[in-house]
Amino acid sequence: MSSAGPPSALSWLVALPLPIPAYEFTAPHGWTAAGPGGAVPLGCRVLVPWRGELVTALVVAPGSARGGHRLREAVHVLDDPACPWVSPATVRAVTAWAADARIPAGLVWGDLLACGWEPAYAHRVRAVTDADLSSFARRPPGPGWTDAGGFPAALLDAIREQGLLEEEFTAVPRLRSVVQARALDEVPPAARTVSVLRAADPLPPGLTPKQRQACVWLAEHGPQDTLSGWAKAAGVSAGVVSGAVQAGGAAHVPEPAPPPPAWTWLQERGPVDSLSAWASGASGDGHALSPTQAGTLVMRGWADVAQRPALAPDLPAPAAAVTAGDPDRLPEAPVWRLHGGRPGARFRALAPRVQRLLAQGRSVLVVAPDHRTLRRAWDALSGLAAAAGTGAAQLCGPLSDVQRLHTWEQVRTGEVRLVVGSSLALCAPLADLALLVVLEEGSDAHKLQSGSRAFVPDLAARVAAEHEAALALVGAVPAVESIPHPGAVLPPARVRLHVVDYANPPQQPELGPLSGVHLTPGDLGYPLSHDLVRLLRQVQERGRQAALLAPRRGYSALLRCPSCEHTPQCRHCDVPLRFHQESRQLTCHQCGYREVLPDRCDHCGERMWRARGPGTEWIEQEVRRLLPGLPVYRVDRDRQDDLSPLYAGESGVMVGTQLLLSQEAPPNLALIGVTLADTWLNVSDFRASERYHRLLRQLTEWHVEKPPMLVVQTFQADHPALRVLADGRDALAYPAAEERVRKELGYPPHARLAQVELTAREAKRAQVAAQELADALHGAGATAQEVLGPAPSPVARLRGVYPYHLLLRARSDARLGELLRVLDSRTWKARLRVDVNPRSGL
Repeated sequence: MSSAGPPSALSWLVALPLPIPAYEFTAPHGWTAAGPGGAVPLGCRVLVPWRGELVTALVVAPGSARGGHRLREAVHVLDDPACPWVSPATVRAVTAWAADARIPAGLVWGDLLACGWEPAYAHRVRAVTDADLSSFARRPPGPGWTDAGGFPAALLDAIREQGLLEEEFTAVPRLRSVVQARALDEVPPAARTVSVLRAADPLPPGLTPKQRQACVWLAEHGPQDTLSGWAKAAGVSAGVVSGAVQAGGAAHVPEPAPPPPAWTWLQERGPVDSLSAWASGASGDGHALSPTQAGTLVMRGWADVAQRPALAPDLPAPAAAVTAGDPDRLPEAPVWRLHGGRPGARFRALAPRVQRLLAQGRSVLVVAPDHRTLRRAWDALSGLAAAAGTGAAQLCGPLSDVQRLHTWEQVRTGEVRLVVGSSLALCAPLADLALLVVLEEGSDAHKLQSGSRAFVPDLAARVAAEHEAALALVGAVPAVESIPHPGAVLPPARVRLHVVDYANPPQQPELGPLSGVHLTPGDLGYPLSHDLVRLLRQVQERGRQAALLAPRRGYSALLRCPSCEHTPQCRHCDVPLRFHQESRQLTCHQCGYREVLPDRCDHCGERMWRARGPGTEWIEQEVRRLLPGLPVYRVDRDRQDDLSPLYAGESGVMVGTQLLLSQEAPPNLALIGVTLADTWLNVSDFRASERYHRLLRQLTEWHVEKPPMLVVQTFQADHPALRVLADGRDALAYPAAEERVRKELGYPPHARLAQVELTAREAKRAQVAAQELADALHGAGATAQEVLGPAPSPVARLRGVYPYHLLLRARSDARLGELLRVLDSRTWKARLRVDVNPRSGL
């Protein structure tokens, strides 16, 4: 229970799941509890007044306690400080990262905390002793405890602020409704008796012959339930038996009734979840019962609808218990890496370390960037938990709120010490965290696309350091930023690669045996080369499967007028509209604006349009034209076909964007085609070639067991990111070379980056604000190497606003923090957003 009173000297910073900084509140009146954080319950959830409502917040730091008389008081602490909702070490790490990144704490915690923002509790209120609350409302809380739901939230907050309200909070367990049979002696007597017709003895005089005949029949053949049944059985009319009853020849007599068979079934098999389940179960065992009849039995008192504690939700089942047989050969360092080989080999190398730590009673957290990687990690590692005498659990977006909440409680109570999940698992309250594994640490899928735009590996490094746990970076290929750390590189897997070089004549022998020497440069084929089509025909003939990776969704990157070269543009963004043939619409892939395909060019009136840059629709159309009869499936944001025939082993071709890689590879996959690899290189981003190399490595190991043939169509066949793969070099070769180049240029891992974006409705206003910020940074001591820009965004207008960018490049996190503090020195004339460790270039 908590009650209002004079403000305490103790204050806390709490984060609400809103895009706002942490706010300071004083502790609840009389707060004396001590826990791991002392008097400050770090990581505990609290109820605080916010805009007239009670909302859930997370205690993230001690307050300054300055101006305590002006602070509102927290109302109630929901968690025991000895068992906080989030580990204090995790709270310190995430909050410090948010502060350094100049991102509101509420925005970060709203992104990362998987559950707990909407706790279930019963709330009762009453007025403090001798308080007169009549001035607040006509019907205010009285001196007795009353359900708070009966009063407006604003009224309660007004009384609370004056210190005149006492409040009580009780956790409400999750319940479920069940239908259960009553004990026979608890069934109402009226339900246990039945009214039957019996003949009088002796029969009264005055009965007609037919009435007497009916009564004699009734006396001989026993009671009847209804008049109509009696009349039919006795062979007389309904009027005869009615007259017999009126004349006293028969009467309705109450008699004990046998229990209904459906009640007996429910008593033996119940309780059940619903009336429908009761009806279905009883009918299945030969006792005919409809849901309506089941409801009638409940109304008559044969059964009750009761509240029972809810059953534990179904959770992903861990793999069978396994014991890692190989010795642990991985590095012993605060941060280490493991790359190369195939996924199975990497997990086999990681398993001994995970098992050893779990056997010591410590905890392990594995964070994956996407669901496919998560599933592979779960299948490979979850069985180690049972062998070590503990549990394993998943924490990720596809789970329901109930599943996440139950899993969180399992972790919090120590029942589970191995967690495999997405970014939502990063704050799991694991006790004694020993190892934090980040899978595919260079993947852009780790970048949260909205809200805080946090890069999960950066947060994971902070969390691991605060817990004094090792950080392991594991994946197909190391990120360039991971190169300085010690690590192990597994031998490269066998790669079957064929490169179609659009930039060179096909007569050159290095193109490989598939290219015919009779072809001229113009005969290479586009958007599907002759080599790729020939292999697709082999796939069709042999009943195998193929996947074609298209650079974009839709039909084409743009439409261009053949006469005047005009390209239709988006009304809200400075980008060309993409053509979607299925809908016959032009669509902006930035803001979603759409318009119908015009019949003529707006500039010159020409009727024809020329498509440029193939997308998934174009590739799909070409496959259907060139290989009739071969099933084609499409996977992109516009359409996701049912792939079950492929997973059942049937022949076919998948055409899609990189969304394909979120799916499991079909079992008979023999060919993967990258239709235009240069799309991943022609990006204004210093990470573009690294991203391209990672994509190629991931494609070679998409199939778990056997590598399919990889065909890459490109105008840059000699690019090093492709050549190291063709030459069979290991996963470290290209990132190590890229790291040396970045060292000379001063890019990560030899610098820390932050992109500052300023946007306004007028381009001039955004430009002026960006220049003012650049001047302020230089005035605070920033050098020309530390501040790059300002410059307009590559897309000059985006969703109706004009973005301008500055790139801050610092030698360390501390120096980057100094530069970012300049942003707080004043207000700017444009909307400002900071993206630490941006994953796209200026």
